[in-house]
Amino acid sequence: MRIEPHLVTVLGPPLRTEGLTVAYQGRPALWNVTLSLPRSGLTAVVGPNGAGKSTLLKAAVGLVPAVSGTAQVLGRGVGEARREVAYMPQRNSVDWDFPATALDVAAMGLYGRIGWFGRIRRHHREAARDALARVGMADLAERQIGQLSGGQRQRVFLARALAQEARLFLLDEPFAGIDTISEEAILDVLAELERNARHVVCVHHDLRTVTNYFDHVVLLNTTVLASGAPAEVLRDNTIRRAYDTGGFASRTAAAE
Repeated sequence: MRIEPHLVTVLGPPLRTEGLTVAYQGRPALWNVTLSLPRSGLTAVVGPNGAGKSTLLKAAVGLVPAVSGTAQVLGRGVGEARREVAYMPQRNSVDWDFPATALDVAAMGLYGRIGWFGRIRRHHREAARDALARVGMADLAERQIGQLSGGQRQRVFLARALAQEARLFLLDEPFAGIDTISEEAILDVLAELERNARHVVCVHHDLRTVTNYFDHVVLLNTTVLASGAPAEVLRDNTIRRAYDTGGFASRTAAAE
């Protein structure tokens, strides 16, 4: 199902946090993060390894608890808007030996509507196949996920998010370690989502492509260092500040 922009009522920013702090074993992963993302365009979250980028997405969908502060998606609390948010984890966090086909994985995006123990009927499988077709994976629908390439696996998990028919897509490193065909397929889908008034936030690792792929960028190193248009945020002095080995996240790690 495609939703035209004029039919969507936006209740609030796609993602908004106020003083959000998250810690693992007493070490801050996010510290006093306050941001409000724009209601249009594609957003990238960038920063060094261990900067809290993945944690920000997990906190937004309630997968990790906050020590303090709040996170809202689409103007509501995480619990209220959960079905309208699709989360795609990093590829290395998935058990690729799990005995599931690409179609099975895509159909998992429908569980919010049919329930985990609900029966997947013919029209559900057709919806999952349509999602696979949108990412160029229809011909491999019956292939076990462990037999797919890295880029194909990313596309299957994006298909799962598409099947959910969410309004906000939180994608953790969708372009990491993929081939050119998969990269182009994912970019086409992100452009389609934007045209249909959906919101997309991606954790991204390649600063060289941020300006080409995204309209807005959040530079993160445990706390927000800058947020805005790529040309404004990705200045030499700001990048050095974020990736400086003496930054906040590194000093905290050294103290442990």
